[in-house]
Amino acid sequence: MTNGGRAQQKEQTRRTLIREARRLFATLGYGAVGLSEIVGAAGVTKGALYHHFDGKAALFRAVLEEVQQQVARTVAAAGDARDDPWEQFTAGCRAFLTAATDPDVQRIMLVDGPAVLGWNEWRALDEAASARHLAEALTTLIEEGVIARQPVEPLTRLLSGAMNEAALWLAGSEDPGALAGVWAPLSQMLEALRVR
Repeated sequence: MTNGGRAQQKEQTRRTLIREARRLFATLGYGAVGLSEIVGAAGVTKGALYHHFDGKAALFRAVLEEVQQQVARTVAAAGDARDDPWEQFTAGCRAFLTAATDPDVQRIMLVDGPAVLGWNEWRALDEAASARHLAEALTTLIEEGVIARQPVEPLTRLLSGAMNEAALWLAGSEDPGALAGVWAPLSQMLEALRVR
């Protein structure tokens, strides 16, 4: 096998491990999944898993990064579908909350993520995945005079915290109208930022 073939096979093994681990973590939760279940589902040995990850937590981190990137792409696509910067911003916020209602996303990103990795590491990943985009959107809105000039970092953290808390609340709610119930006050909060 050529080096290119080996590299491709290694990447395929890594992708398979992440895919199967994601399915198991989403279905059963991190604590209920053992390495033997993951390697069995992926059809590889524990040695192959350890070649790519130094344990279950490292594999979970890779799964979480994938989920966060997927949510970030969904949010970006929702914003990009609009022309007006304010509509891009609010469509992205709503897309984040909608994505967070997916039970797989909830369990991996919002429930197990902070518990498995610890708050600081989870927050750093969240910041890399979505807070940066939020800060960029807010910067654009400030530069265009839609939002009053103010420091972007504290505003980003406040809005990110509000949306993460809303998403966590949605994760625990069994009310089918919960998303609309969360969006109404959040959109009022966002509207309060606009320059009249």
